[in-house]
Amino acid sequence: MKVLLLNQCFYPDHVSTAQHLTDLALALQAAGHEVTVVAASRGYDDPSRRFPVREDWRGLRIRRIWTPGLGKTAKWRRLVDFAVFWLNATRLLLTLPRFDLTVCLTSPPLISTLGTAVAALKGGAVVPWVMDLNPDEAVAAGWLRAGGPAERLLSALQGWSFRRAERLLALDRFMAARLQAKGVVAERIHTDPPWSHDDEVRFDPAGRTAFRAEHGLDGKFVVMYSGNHSPCHPLDSLLDAALRLRDDDGFRFVFVGGGSEMAKVKAFRERHGLTAILTLPYQPMERLAASLSSADLHVVVLGNAFAGIVHPCKIYNILALGLPFLAIGPPESHLQDLASRLPPSGAAWQARHGDAEAVVRCLQEARALGWRGPQGESVALASEFSRANLCGRLVSLLEQAAAPRP
Repeated sequence: MKVLLLNQCFYPDHVSTAQHLTDLALALQAAGHEVTVVAASRGYDDPSRRFPVREDWRGLRIRRIWTPGLGKTAKWRRLVDFAVFWLNATRLLLTLPRFDLTVCLTSPPLISTLGTAVAALKGGAVVPWVMDLNPDEAVAAGWLRAGGPAERLLSALQGWSFRRAERLLALDRFMAARLQAKGVVAERIHTDPPWSHDDEVRFDPAGRTAFRAEHGLDGKFVVMYSGNHSPCHPLDSLLDAALRLRDDDGFRFVFVGGGSEMAKVKAFRERHGLTAILTLPYQPMERLAASLSSADLHVVVLGNAFAGIVHPCKIYNILALGLPFLAIGPPESHLQDLASRLPPSGAAWQARHGDAEAVVRCLQEARALGWRGPQGESVALASEFSRANLCGRLVSLLEQAAAPRP
């Protein structure tokens, strides 16, 4: 079958949706399907990175769209980038042939509506892969007023595309419940989380040693937050804990990645003179295992208002490494579901937003246990979320969705 994959991010970008969509594209191609990808020509976190407008890579046909690359330092900049992507994507999609299946992710917001509209004109099934929910996310973040004209219009567009979809892919039970609350029948929702990167991300003892030496982390207890720094993942409690531990030179707080909140982390470090905080950019895939393996404790964060709206994708690579983690978030979320399946100390700790004292206690408890290497309980749990299991299952589901109805 002919498949169109539509999303702002794709190979060689490093952000999570780009990596997962690239995995899916290659799996579909390996299954014998003809795959076309439409994505942006600029890096998601670093707009100065430019990718070829046309590229044939490993059997995939990639067509990339120009955007101004204004960045994410102001809301108007993001809106302009989104609008230009939408307009240029519309023009490109109208010139492409009919596809048997269109898989739409969720960046920029409501891109599934565009994919659905084009498929309505040309034919073919549509399956939104809901990596996050908008305008729900914009409302939860305070960017849109619930019940306002803009929110009502965007919700109507979202609802129209969801109702016409052949299937919807939700990432956890909380997201599936939100989709049902929007009127999507449960039988049309398939719930599976994104997978870990089994081949690229495994515990790397040599990489751990080299990465720690490179960044002056030898002899320190390394607390790492790695991934997108977004308002959906508020870091205030972790930063407050770092401030309370400023006189304890045994800790190092390493923030790896990018996003609009990285500037907040850097400003906090400078304002309080916290030399224990280290900030690093996204690491390329070939260095990701070394970077993640260098931590003694990972931190995974989900904002209280964002359960079922966004998904803590980074947790699966951490589980695959077998390293302990601290989950900071609401008491009811997919993140807490996973943490509750592991030993309460030694593999997973839990804390709530606003309770910096509890975060400090967790960090001190984790350090007191010392470095024990990968934990078998975490690795066993990670096997449920392997790429081999989940990606293959998704390919089968998409083949069924595109099959002609009797």
